[in-house]
Amino acid sequence: MTIERHDTKARMSRAVIHQGVAYLCGQVAGPDARDGDIKEQTQSMLARVDALLKEIGSSREQLLSATIYLKDGSDFAAMNEVWDAWVPEGYAPARTCVCAPMPADELKVEITVTTAVTA
Repeated sequence: MTIERHDTKARMSRAVIHQGVAYLCGQVAGPDARDGDIKEQTQSMLARVDALLKEIGSSREQLLSATIYLKDGSDFAAMNEVWDAWVPEGYAPARTCVCAPMPADELKVEITVTTAVTA
């Protein structure tokens, strides 16, 4: 049994791969977008997901599931506009979206992703 960990620190790994499935740690907007609105933060967060998917040999087309955490439920429609443009047509993962407190006051959205890795 092989478990591959990426960018492991004391508290967590950015990604863990086991038997062709990768579990990504929570992704939030980058520091340059944290003062932005929900659309900016969602775009930044998803760009970070893209970078991590590329790093581990996966892609948007291989997403299995996503859990999105929103600070404020009134941001649901605006976040979905960005999400819907980001997910390739025909490749939508199983998804859950919930309201939850964020780890920092300026954050509006966070995502965790599970994806297949075929590399």
